[in-house]
Amino acid sequence: MRVVLDTNSLLASIAKKSKYRPIFDGILRGKFTVLISNEILSEYTEIIERKASPVVAANISELLVQAKSVEKIEIFFKWLLLFSDEDDDKFVDCAVSGNADFIVTDDKHFNALKNIEFPAVKAIKTQDFLEIVLALDKE
Repeated sequence: MRVVLDTNSLLASIAKKSKYRPIFDGILRGKFTVLISNEILSEYTEIIERKASPVVAANISELLVQAKSVEKIEIFFKWLLLFSDEDDDKFVDCAVSGNADFIVTDDKHFNALKNIEFPAVKAIKTQDFLEIVLALDKE
């Protein structure tokens, strides 16, 4: 399974006491493949620095770069599908370029993807992805 994690979905999964922690643990254990681009990694780092600290941000960024379950995707084409929040287009571009099964997000701007036939990009809620990850643990 190949996924792109929106920044807030990743953030929600990092804390050890978070109900979404199995998602972050799934990254560490290689249960699924997370697709990132340079732009996405930069946003992750910037937001984690703001929410936690530069040290935490650097550690998580390094972990993501080194993790075998994280694949760096080169973006060669910008699809510009999210008119309501163009800053989120980087997640769509990564999903299309990396042939992701879906984008994990709770951001309502991604609902616009339901009305776009090509390229088809599916977005699911963080809670729904958590249920998929928990089901993987039972296999």
